[in-house]
Amino acid sequence: MAATVRTRALGVVLGDRTLFSDLDLIVAPGDVVGLVGANGAGKSTLLRLLAGLPAAGGQDVTGTVETSPADAAAGYLAQEPERRPGETVADFIARRTGVAQAEAAMNAAAEALAAPGGPSDDPYTPALERWLALGGADLPDRLAQVLDDVGLDAGADAQMTTLSGGQAARAGLAAILASRFDVLLLDEPTNDLDLSGLDRLERFVTQVDTPLVVVSHDREFLARTVTTVVELDLAQQQIGVYGGGYEAYLAERAVHRRRARQAYEDYADERERLGERAQMQRNWMEHGVRNARRKMKAGGDPDKIGRKARLESTEKQASKARQTERAIERLEVVEEPRKEWELRMEIAPAPRGGTVVATMSGATARYPGATIGPITATVEYGDRVLLTGPNGAGKSTLLAMLLGRRAPDEGTSTLGSGVEVGEIDQARGLFLGERSDGERGQGERSDGENNPGERSDGENTQGGAPLLDTFCSEVPDMAPAEVRTLLAKFGLRAHHVARPTSSLSPGERTRAALALLQARGVNLLVLDEPTNHLDLPAIEQLEQAIESFTGTVILVTHDRRMLDTVRATRRWRLDAGRLTQELVSG
Repeated sequence: MAATVRTRALGVVLGDRTLFSDLDLIVAPGDVVGLVGANGAGKSTLLRLLAGLPAAGGQDVTGTVETSPADAAAGYLAQEPERRPGETVADFIARRTGVAQAEAAMNAAAEALAAPGGPSDDPYTPALERWLALGGADLPDRLAQVLDDVGLDAGADAQMTTLSGGQAARAGLAAILASRFDVLLLDEPTNDLDLSGLDRLERFVTQVDTPLVVVSHDREFLARTVTTVVELDLAQQQIGVYGGGYEAYLAERAVHRRRARQAYEDYADERERLGERAQMQRNWMEHGVRNARRKMKAGGDPDKIGRKARLESTEKQASKARQTERAIERLEVVEEPRKEWELRMEIAPAPRGGTVVATMSGATARYPGATIGPITATVEYGDRVLLTGPNGAGKSTLLAMLLGRRAPDEGTSTLGSGVEVGEIDQARGLFLGERSDGERGQGERSDGENNPGERSDGENTQGGAPLLDTFCSEVPDMAPAEVRTLLAKFGLRAHHVARPTSSLSPGERTRAALALLQARGVNLLVLDEPTNHLDLPAIEQLEQAIESFTGTVILVTHDRRMLDTVRATRRWRLDAGRLTQELVSG
């Protein structure tokens, strides 16, 4: 079904804060619209409204969203945080594609018709048509091919809770590829995908004719796929629509911001110039009045012609001052562009340790049906290692062995002397007692369906110590006031620091982890997919912080622009349990 989504003057206010307003947008077949903006700008909120879902509590929505035809099926694939106990891969994909819900509605309609005194109309036929339109009839037949396409060899009957993080990411991609919605709305589909998964997703997005809106912080994915960019500018509390793709958006935005700044500076300069002129004219006028009064006190002014001339001059200056003041009032006011909040991040270096930071000799990790290793490798002080490999290859396990969190089943792994480790793992297990094992992380989140940074309730629904207390325990030499100030620089304010660390969204946990790296010195920086859940400005700041860090870096990422940007001395690739190593010259 060819469908179109249209918004008219759409806006959302949350409390006393405007997320966005006056959005007029048409998404037609073949359009790929990328939603970009800082965490908390309202991207997930906009996706939900486009899907026809109700606004979250406390949100005041204005304007309209219309889908044509009205019965078009909009598929909102939010970030999937949970693996439901007892749910198989097949069940998961049926739920994510809407087939499971449509089948339940169809069965309920059939039971209603069969019951005595059932409905006079026919609820079964439209339910059947929806199930067919969503691909329910042939989903079991298509499922095996889709799972093969994404490289998920666990099988359709595997329990989702038993999958590794990489396998869960592939199951999420399979749900997107198997969907047959008339409108497709994707919230951060690139998170946790490896390079092959990103390639499959890009081919799907660029080839499908379905109107598609996607939230992503993957710059290369946006550059390769989107035809239009909608920017939710949190600083200016406004929304902009840019045609021509992501690179065109960046160029047009730069021009727009430069012009906005120039327009304000021109306005401010003209207002200042007119103000100075008005002040000078008032001074001249007052000077003439003082002269006249002084001569009157001195015995009068016999020169009537001179007195008249001075009076006329004073009146002219008063008239000119009034004209200048009216000119100031007639100026079209140009508001000063608000400065965007920026994550000014540094990673504090600790005193360097020995020359050898870490070594592995024949290190092997064994799992049922999989073996990682044997791996022999050395990391020296000042090395900058980029580690890549497909999902499920064992990169997180390699890091766990390298850092001593997991003992090898065979061989040895040793950290060097004086090594101070600063790590952000995939599960954002930032603090002591919350560290994940080597294989958890991808797909295993705890924040419900919220977009990182877009929580609105702040309720302590989970146990554990508040973020402030947990952070202070990690840096006991910092006063709580200093900790609050530091966390605020990373976008974590009063309502964040009072919540348990475990209740924070992945994006918020990532920011807290980055703040901790700034608070305490480290000389070995280990980052496992750090760009997941970070917005674009924060990613760029992180790249700069990595570049300026003087210690040793081990970075795991599938962010292609980060791979091109971050300077490396070694490139490691782990695939099928085997590590290949390459020295980078220059």
